[in-house]
Amino acid sequence: MPSAPLLEVQDLRMFFPVRGGLWHRTRAWCRAVDGVSLTLRAGETLGLVGESGCGKSTLGKAIVRLHAPTSGQIRFNGTDLVPLSQRALKPLRRELQMVFQDPGESLNARHSVAELLAEPFAIHRIGTAAERPARVAALLERVGLPASAADRFPFEFSGGQRQRLGIARALALNPKLIICDEPVSALDVSIQGQILNLLLDLQRELGLAYLFIAHDLAVVKHVSDRVAVMYLGHIVETADADALYRRAAHPYTRALLSAIPVATPRHRSTRVVLGGDVPSPIHPPTGCPFHPRCPHAQDRCRLEKPVLRTPSPDRPEHQVACHFDL
Repeated sequence: MPSAPLLEVQDLRMFFPVRGGLWHRTRAWCRAVDGVSLTLRAGETLGLVGESGCGKSTLGKAIVRLHAPTSGQIRFNGTDLVPLSQRALKPLRRELQMVFQDPGESLNARHSVAELLAEPFAIHRIGTAAERPARVAALLERVGLPASAADRFPFEFSGGQRQRLGIARALALNPKLIICDEPVSALDVSIQGQILNLLLDLQRELGLAYLFIAHDLAVVKHVSDRVAVMYLGHIVETADADALYRRAAHPYTRALLSAIPVATPRHRSTRVVLGGDVPSPIHPPTGCPFHPRCPHAQDRCRLEKPVLRTPSPDRPEHQVACHFDL
């Protein structure tokens, strides 16, 4: 019998008010995340992909409660995080951490590396002040940085080194799940590989689970066990990584896959170019959110919103939000 998921998100919504007018009243709502459900098992990597603005990062921040969700459930290790107060969340934050896209922005430039990495221990009252330098040195060694780095400041490091510091800070409290929000998108290609390999090594060593958010499907394929594709605040397809890249079922996923650069010119794939622009999450289209850009859209798509379903009985792990088998 399979174990219960480490993370289970059910029908999560994250709406932001759009204010205007003389009295700054709410005029509309930006539906950044609109009814997302997903699961993540212990030790697994779930890749979350989609175009910029589709709601990926907002979903990640809502899961760690940097945003207070509008509605839905976020069950982490059996506990629903949504109704919890900040005080009740504090012990759970030790097991749920985040690595941000820009380490230069997420690391306080006024603090030394020693202060940045010792802060989680101080907040959660782990160890004594005398013990913390040894803990900091161990974290630096784990992410491939020398112990002497503790005396320096974030601006003295390269982008890749700063991201190693961000990973070290996320590891400080021995979490079970790390949300990786585009952790390599701001890095050079050669450095990207080093950071990805570090994340994989840490996962094997510590049994970590990752929600790996990215827009680069080639990167996601390298690290993910399963992949979820997001469009305009909705999950439109989920599958095992190999199955998704081999036989995508949703036209949006196929368009994303066709944009992956091919190393061998003789093996060129047919590029699927989507027409139009991504609709506004403030005024989303009726029916299927993808229908204004879908080359296969029919009248049903404009009226009826599809739900995730299994397109074939021989692929029970594969789900797609589309009315048709394409």
